[in-house]
Amino acid sequence: MAMSSWFSRLRCSSKCFFNSLALRTSVSRKLVRTQKTTNSESTKSPFLFWSSSLLPIALAVSAGSLALHPQSDPSLCEASGVNSRAEFVVKGSHKEVPLELIDELKAICQDNMTLDYEERYNHGKPQNSFHKAVNIPDVVVFPRSEEQVSKIVKSCDKHKVPIVPYGGATSIEGHTLSPNGGVCIDMSLMNRVKALHVEDMDVVVEPGVGWMELNEYLEPYGLFFPLDPGPGATIGGMCATRCSGSLAVRYGTMRDNVISLKVVLANGDVVKTASRARKSAAGYDLTRLVIGSEGTLGVITEVTLRLQKIPQYSVVAMCNFPTVKDAADVAIATTLSGIQVSRVELLDEVQVRAINIANGKSLPETPTLMFEFIGTEAYSREQTLIVKILLLNTMGQTLFLRKILKLKRNSGSSGFVMRKEALWACFAMEPNFEAMISDVCVPLSCLAELISRSKQELDASELICTVIAHAGDGNFHTVILLDPNNEEHRQEAQRLNHFMVHTALSMEGTCTGEHGVGTGKMKYLEQELGMEALKTMKRIKAALDPNNTMNPGKLIPSHVCF
Repeated sequence: MAMSSWFSRLRCSSKCFFNSLALRTSVSRKLVRTQKTTNSESTKSPFLFWSSSLLPIALAVSAGSLALHPQSDPSLCEASGVNSRAEFVVKGSHKEVPLELIDELKAICQDNMTLDYEERYNHGKPQNSFHKAVNIPDVVVFPRSEEQVSKIVKSCDKHKVPIVPYGGATSIEGHTLSPNGGVCIDMSLMNRVKALHVEDMDVVVEPGVGWMELNEYLEPYGLFFPLDPGPGATIGGMCATRCSGSLAVRYGTMRDNVISLKVVLANGDVVKTASRARKSAAGYDLTRLVIGSEGTLGVITEVTLRLQKIPQYSVVAMCNFPTVKDAADVAIATTLSGIQVSRVELLDEVQVRAINIANGKSLPETPTLMFEFIGTEAYSREQTLIVKILLLNTMGQTLFLRKILKLKRNSGSSGFVMRKEALWACFAMEPNFEAMISDVCVPLSCLAELISRSKQELDASELICTVIAHAGDGNFHTVILLDPNNEEHRQEAQRLNHFMVHTALSMEGTCTGEHGVGTGKMKYLEQELGMEALKTMKRIKAALDPNNTMNPGKLIPSHVCF
């Protein structure tokens, strides 16, 4: 098996882009790992051959690198692992993992586990997350089946060792951090398409399947899965974070596109949340409870997804504006007009400049709206004409058609490839900087004001900041580039993030539209949801996970009591 980090899953979609920037080496993502030996003097083969593993285990234990999350009464207030002011490193407890658990994991996973430091480090330090943790996982396991996941989880619960589920590692709010050490369950080997029901337009998959790989599989059948988050994201992680993407304005978010789940609970029990019927009124909606739970209630092992027919045609169009507020106003007017756009993406002039630098383009460096209209050729052209007239009547602006084509999902020809690689384009401006990425969402009528007020703060900052928005549903992102070694940069980035979030909350919005909570957004939940809502969440968590082993320190602030 090969040492794999988040980049190995991402590069498949951006090979030419990365090569042109010389920022990272291109590596195709593979659904099944292959074995690789690292050349680090402190590491051995990532997967242990246990006949000779006693010495490294003994050294690891003596060095205190194996961790155990202490049991605590979940109804009591706990010391917060995240400083609500401006803590950049997530703190956690650290105790030795019993060797008995190591032996049990070896019996379950055989060679599909590792104590290799480099592999553990990569799993504990997500490359695209601004958030860091004091500890990394002590063991990484790679189950191949639901049965193995159940046994792993049951053993960890018995020994009260924390578990962190791990998917494509594309999340950015610290979801896969291991502040308490413990066991990281990498789901990448559970990557099978288990069943495709073409006539029912649904598919049953394991959680390690990537959405891009899934769409490649579905394309010959004329079907596709419509959610399109960042390249490299896997279906299990997309469920856990309740993600969406640029097509959410047309097809909804993850909660609208998942029919049912199978989940391993903290005690090892396997629960199926629903049947395969398109709708049901049978009992509690456990599917929606698990979606967005970020691994705090269980480990997802199977997902049944709703599919869509691939539209015949796509029309991609762009329009430039003098200000981001003007662009946002038009996006809102387009949505209110009833036009069925599939995407409405807003980029400010800084983001367009980054795209030009990264791709050698010469796009006008002004705030820009990107539209996509899909359907039959006649319908797509009709909708484009309506938006064209709307623009001329309201702004005197012209809509430029970039492409009119027969749609081929996942081919990269839809005109939105540059938008999907916006983050990497930003690094072309400052290759040695890190990015703090944040998102908020507000009622649609408030989007223009939110973007306008945030843009004033971002432009006044010494840091390079870009604005990107899923303008059709009120979701607004910013990328803030900073020198990670410059404390003033870090504090300024955090200040800008706070401003954006608090402005959104003041407009009855949310601190996260699609990135999830993790560790980064916990400090805003009480203001957004109220203490009673958080107490209810904690009661659910305590009932399903009494030993608090399932991704502890995420989603629910530790000061919440009941």
